[in-house]
Amino acid sequence: MKILLLSSLAAILLMCFENTTPKVETSSTWANARWIAYEQLEDNMKVVPAVHGSGNELGDKCIKRSTVPMFRKEFEVSDDIEHATINISGLGHYELYINGSKVGDRFLSPGWSFYQKHAFYNTYNITGLLKKGQNTIGVLVGNGFYNINRERYRKLVVAYGYPKLIFNITINHSDGTTNNIVSDEQCKVTPSPITFSSIYGGEDYDANLEQKGWDTSGFDDSAWQKPVILFDSIETLMPEEDYPLKIIQEFKTQKVFTSKTGNTIYDFGQNASGIISIRVQGNKGTLIRMRPDELLNEEGNVTQKSGGGPYEFNYILKGDGVEIWQPRFTYYGFRYADVEIIEPDHADTKTEIVEIKMLHTRNSSPVVGSFSCSDTLFNQIFELINWGIKSNMASVTTDCPHREKLGWLEQTYLIGPSMHYNFDIHALYNKIVDDMIDSQLASGLVPDIAPEYVPFADGFRDSPEWGSASVIIAWQLYKWYGDEEVLIRAYPMMKRYVEYLKSKASNNLLDYGLGDWYDLGPKHPGVAQLTPKAVTATSVYYYDLIILGKIANILGYPDDVQKYEEQAKNVQAAFLKKFYNSKTGVCSTGSQTAYAMPLYTGIIPKEDEKLVFNNLVNTIIENDYALTSGDIGYHFLVRILSENGRSDILYKMNNRSDRPGYGYQLKKGATSLTESWAALADVSNNHMMLGHLMEWFYSGLGGIYQESNSVAYTNIIIAPKPVGTVGWVKCSYNSSKGVISSDWKIESNVFTLNIEVPAEASAKIILPEAYKNAIFERMDLNSQNSIEENISEGVFKIQSGKYKIVARAD
Repeated sequence: MKILLLSSLAAILLMCFENTTPKVETSSTWANARWIAYEQLEDNMKVVPAVHGSGNELGDKCIKRSTVPMFRKEFEVSDDIEHATINISGLGHYELYINGSKVGDRFLSPGWSFYQKHAFYNTYNITGLLKKGQNTIGVLVGNGFYNINRERYRKLVVAYGYPKLIFNITINHSDGTTNNIVSDEQCKVTPSPITFSSIYGGEDYDANLEQKGWDTSGFDDSAWQKPVILFDSIETLMPEEDYPLKIIQEFKTQKVFTSKTGNTIYDFGQNASGIISIRVQGNKGTLIRMRPDELLNEEGNVTQKSGGGPYEFNYILKGDGVEIWQPRFTYYGFRYADVEIIEPDHADTKTEIVEIKMLHTRNSSPVVGSFSCSDTLFNQIFELINWGIKSNMASVTTDCPHREKLGWLEQTYLIGPSMHYNFDIHALYNKIVDDMIDSQLASGLVPDIAPEYVPFADGFRDSPEWGSASVIIAWQLYKWYGDEEVLIRAYPMMKRYVEYLKSKASNNLLDYGLGDWYDLGPKHPGVAQLTPKAVTATSVYYYDLIILGKIANILGYPDDVQKYEEQAKNVQAAFLKKFYNSKTGVCSTGSQTAYAMPLYTGIIPKEDEKLVFNNLVNTIIENDYALTSGDIGYHFLVRILSENGRSDILYKMNNRSDRPGYGYQLKKGATSLTESWAALADVSNNHMMLGHLMEWFYSGLGGIYQESNSVAYTNIIIAPKPVGTVGWVKCSYNSSKGVISSDWKIESNVFTLNIEVPAEASAKIILPEAYKNAIFERMDLNSQNSIEENISEGVFKIQSGKYKIVARAD
């Protein structure tokens, strides 16, 4: 009966998600608000979808710089204010001011989305900013991904329109009355001092165009014009539920030097996503040109070769004391900045830069994990990966914070297990699911990027290892956070995508796409070199079917369960026939990925798993423990080795700097994870796609994970795995149930483990192999809960609480 009720509920919700588009209640959210703009882009000049590259084939489209406008509206509040809120959206992004004060600390708000279907709005409580009498709202609106013109560097060119704004202020008075102040023809608008703004090209600001007091009451706006009223729909506006981007951290200048060619270079010490902030004093009309970059060439100059250029921050002084400025509607990935001071003719004095610093920007998802250990290199690798993750957490999980800034999907589910230990990504990953739903094509294809602003060609649009995020991410969200709603919401997309894969298969095999991207082969990294594409594509296809069958079971669709189980068996049989030798246990080319993916996804028959696993281990040992797996395969390699008791192999592969890998990148001076194992200078040096070892730091060395049938860390496993010379680990993860911690050390053959298990959860403790038959000298409990009497071979169960376990090996 319970199953039938669940099935009925899921079916009703599924129909809702299949047949309707989420809408806002326009009457209460927007009153009579209208979209307004400084100028309107004619329909025949729009470029949607975007064009990849320079866009120089577009004729006269996207040549003009769109005006970055500032809007204002003065209004009177005659009665006492009990409560006041504002709903606001500015596309691409906005900054909001009430009576001269900036509202909130968001950066690049609202977050970017698939504008053909949805855009976001934000809501603020502005009660404390309003006053009885005259009030003024002021708003700056920039381009973001809404408009990218053909100037400076651009990965793509797009024009949904020119910057536009909508807002509704709702004021509830003490007497019970309500009134609304909205964006309409009564607003005023004019060009702002931002003379150029591009998400890919940078930002220019002329301080001489500032209008003091523009966002306060009493300002003379007689020279401003009335806005253009747009008839764009407001029904696609959705409340933004993800954590906003913010300025998270500041980096002061660590070093200033002159390059061999005489350029002045500032070094901030960390490669990260962000912007520059300057304090400068000097002559009116002086131009400060700042060119950020993540690397320097042999002459000590920036080239922007790896990040894309030209990209610039340009500031023109007004010559009025110390001036402070930072860009508003763009960001880049950098560590260095080439700073040039260009004085006007006949300058009286010399312009001086008082201070220049880097402001790190990212998605503000809360930090939920921590890790440290006795091994210095592993601590450095943790930070290396973490900076790659932090720099690519935006409104999507970007591949890099400079050259592309796009939501490439393969890394989402591959690096997600590492990310979720460090950050609360529940909201961010739900947003990614919505981006995929919006971007799915009528054919069922989920493209490699979401939102899909630009349709790329071939494998860069359609690669099974990328599109499979449409199935895997929702499953991960369910497993990590117990989110069943996302399964229901995404189920139609998943079904359509798997049907699409079936239509692309030949004899149940897929053989196309990018494969094990950036594996370490003899050629420059790119498309898979060591593993056939059919191995990775078909493995992930099988994995999708297995997961989808589990989801169908949870949602109560027995016919679908049977369908996907049968389809998975057919795919498995075809794979084994084509790529597997049951006598030798060799898979395909015998590469790390060719073994790890079929093993982890379950394609290899149970009775053969040990044979194949031993082949994998022997291959790694024979190759001197060198890394060769790429973007796709390394995740599965880490998982299969860790979960099968061979963390010692992972230790030997990664605790080194003599071969391409994490230590090698650090040795070359990297401060964030690079796109290539070898930290090549001609590709991104701020990527997160190879950061899978972070998951092992938590689940392997720290030993924190959950049982295979557990959801939302209800049934926890704490199984530390000491390896090599690692003598202690401090590890914690604030799960949806609460804090899970595992702190251990080994001294004089004594293993001490301090653990914490949250309420509403239990844990199985598995001691390291050397202590399975340990003599327990004491068990001090920091709670009223007791450990079960039966301790068998170092395995026992505990309930929530804090515990200390001390064991001496035989």
